[in-house]
Amino acid sequence: MPRPERQDSHPDTTLAQDAGRSYLLAGQRLTARALQPGLHVVATPIGNLGDVTLRALETLAAADLILCEDTRVTRKLTSHYGISAPLAAYHEHNAAEMRPKVLARIDQGERIALVSDAGTPLVSDPGFKLVRDLIGAGGFVTAAPGASAVLTALVLSGLPSDRFFFEGFLPPKSHARRARAAELARIPGTLVLFESGPRVAAALADLADVLGPREAALARELTKRFEEVRRGTLPELAAVLADEPDPKGEIVLVVAPAEAAEASEEDLDGLLRQALAGASVKEAVAEVASATGLPRREVYARALEIKAGG
Repeated sequence: MPRPERQDSHPDTTLAQDAGRSYLLAGQRLTARALQPGLHVVATPIGNLGDVTLRALETLAAADLILCEDTRVTRKLTSHYGISAPLAAYHEHNAAEMRPKVLARIDQGERIALVSDAGTPLVSDPGFKLVRDLIGAGGFVTAAPGASAVLTALVLSGLPSDRFFFEGFLPPKSHARRARAAELARIPGTLVLFESGPRVAAALADLADVLGPREAALARELTKRFEEVRRGTLPELAAVLADEPDPKGEIVLVVAPAEAAEASEEDLDGLLRQALAGASVKEAVAEVASATGLPRREVYARALEIKAGG
């Protein structure tokens, strides 16, 4: 596949229009402009269909094929806006088989759109491999940005947003989940995680035990009718969820960085013991001081006491 001399993510508006490729907006049928051949990664609403962008509608309407995780989910969006482009499933179970077929179609000049069930593709889905392979082959790739559960939850959490780390889903088993939480404890930024309803109470309990009383927020059903954001410390949220039925809908957890919560002596000792188990005193002190925001001298003094058996 030849490498294009220039990648233009905003094709010329004078490209020929295809009257058969259109979409409905406010009761009017509009003709979509032709797309440049290649892969168009399109963000879709995370719940409220009104959050779709005009560019997303035009891209989906003009595509030769729309790749999606679940055709039933995406069809609700395309049907709502009168888009007739064909749909095909592209998910973790068939991606290896589908990828070469998609690349071949793009090589033949087709315009392929890639969406996820909700939000921005490539975030916790297999689309990145398709993008990587197409870029490696010199193909055209562009993105039509839009809704993101990660950013929406971060904005609504009320927690520091200048630096954050997206973890995705934590391991389902408690032991592995706690081990991963201990690693995340050293990240000097707000944590954003996905979680399922049946596991969120247990996940919050493990996070509270490992990370301590950090401020946190639980965002559920974002942009939908029953949107809910609960705020409190990790132990507080864990206690509340433990006494309630499993919440329904998509859930995003946002956890403040360590410096946003005052670390107790017990928290400090726990972090130091974990760090010292696999690192030198100097390395452990650097990690814990960065994670807690405590003075390095104070952390170093306590590390020496623990090392000496104190």
